[in-house]
Amino acid sequence: MNQVIIVTGGSRGIGAATARLAADRGYAVCVNYHHNQTAAEAVVDAIEGKGGRAIAVAADVGVEADVTHLFQTVDQTLGTVTALVNNAGVLEQQMRVEQMNAARLNRIFQTNITGCFLCAREAVRRMSTRHGGAGGAIVNVSSGAAKLGSPGEYVDYAASKGAIDTMTIGLAREVADEGIRVNAVRPGFIYTDIHASGGEPNRVERVKEFVPMKRGGRPEEVAIAILWLLSDEASYSTGAFIDLTGGK
Repeated sequence: MNQVIIVTGGSRGIGAATARLAADRGYAVCVNYHHNQTAAEAVVDAIEGKGGRAIAVAADVGVEADVTHLFQTVDQTLGTVTALVNNAGVLEQQMRVEQMNAARLNRIFQTNITGCFLCAREAVRRMSTRHGGAGGAIVNVSSGAAKLGSPGEYVDYAASKGAIDTMTIGLAREVADEGIRVNAVRPGFIYTDIHASGGEPNRVERVKEFVPMKRGGRPEEVAIAILWLLSDEASYSTGAFIDLTGGK
């Protein structure tokens, strides 16, 4: 069966590493991006340069019409999706809860929670044997912050990832007998540019001494875990989590 994967937020960091590794494993890859077309096309070029199939599709996962367009484009270009990686996520400037306003909260929750639900909905409609599908796998990218809370920095982001943990468990049980496995990874302090969005590009360097392994993680290390959860080697895993936090 043709293996087709959608990686949301696939133009950078963990998403880009996952897209590249998925192509190496034989998937046709959709690299979803929000605004950085150049970065997304660079990932596609790298995949095609090694003989793989890939497309870049712009979509804001927090907007329902965009998500519908994303999946329809994949249907028409690559074929029916068999694997989804819900990786797209945002955070904003570090601050305490008493400084946050509703607009900030809505922006974070719309992408990190609503976006994950909308993409999962479209995937289930295509994968589920209940709807005539052939099955598939979903991996949600949560965060170690879901267990730590990120006090003084990103309690809202941490809370959004806590919601994804709960969604992972609930959806996994909901579709377990419909040929779909749903799992999650919880990365810790990983060297990606998302930290710059919070106002501290070198955050991993500051906090790595608090990690038992005394280092930050690489996006490729997270990608390997994601691809394992998508693979047949994880055929009896659903509703499960892999913590990639260096022991923290």
